[in-house]
Amino acid sequence: MPLEDDGPSWKKRTEDIRGIYEFREVLGTGAFSEVVLAEEKSTQKLVAIKCIAKKVLEGKESNIENEIAVLHKWVSVEDSRKRKYIIVLVSGGELFDRIVEKGFYTERDASKLIRQILDAVKYLHDMGVVHRDLKPENLLYYSLDEDSKIMISDFGLSKIEGSGSVMSTACGTPGYVAPEVLAQKPYSKAVDCWSIGVIAYILLCGYPPFYDENDTKLFEQILKAEYEFDSPYWDDISDSAKDFIRHLMERDPKKRFTCEQALEHPWIAGDTALDKNIHQSVSEQIKKNFAKSKWKQAFNATAVIRHMRKLQLGTSQEGPGHAMQESNGERLGCNRL
Repeated sequence: MPLEDDGPSWKKRTEDIRGIYEFREVLGTGAFSEVVLAEEKSTQKLVAIKCIAKKVLEGKESNIENEIAVLHKWVSVEDSRKRKYIIVLVSGGELFDRIVEKGFYTERDASKLIRQILDAVKYLHDMGVVHRDLKPENLLYYSLDEDSKIMISDFGLSKIEGSGSVMSTACGTPGYVAPEVLAQKPYSKAVDCWSIGVIAYILLCGYPPFYDENDTKLFEQILKAEYEFDSPYWDDISDSAKDFIRHLMERDPKKRFTCEQALEHPWIAGDTALDKNIHQSVSEQIKKNFAKSKWKQAFNATAVIRHMRKLQLGTSQEGPGHAMQESNGERLGCNRL
């Protein structure tokens, strides 16, 4: 049955979504939702569909609407019982997993990864969107291809800048949040640039710049922007890389690099990133500091990968920009850290 307009352009109503999509495996279930692998019958394109019971949404509609407003390229459809969100299927796995699996990994590889992240976040910022929860766990590969692009996931905390309210809510993930967020001061998209600096730091050594079992002490480190380039882990890393990180992990948001400025830094735009293999040291630290753990909501990556390989899908599903979303922090085609 054809979809009929009902409200915002991203929202459609249908009597039977199964007439448009063939539902396959359940990728995962949460407390209030279910994510299903589906194929669009007219195009054979694989997508993920998140199904939420309408009764669960009662009183929470504004939260969902805000999330959809951030990612206006989603399509939402609903029937009499459920609201469903059709989203990009990302099946290439997590950033850390791919680094660990490599036999060779260099500073230049890290530079290329950060450039992709900067390009993606610049796209978001140009659209007026502040992510507010950038971290390695939210960086996924679009496909299993060796040259697959990086996608940004989990827009549950994202905000449209200038949407009528000043951003001052303390949110994000400890260890990646900018000092001004912890200080509960009004903040801007510069918080995302700080997080990219933290990610760059981790990609070059395998451990976070700020760490303490005690959250109070951890936050004190961040508020003071106290971090070091410890020996021996940073001995083989270029001064240019360290300079790049310092400009992003700048305590004063007014002095902090923007995405545009970071993209012009020699470590990104030039040839100062070194080609020395740092895989052993970085991968050992990643495995030590970011060990896998059991999660309450686990997603079946193998089901997605099996279908992708079976159908030999290419990159025809790619759309404009580099951002994708799966609400409530749940992600597709991977296991969480």
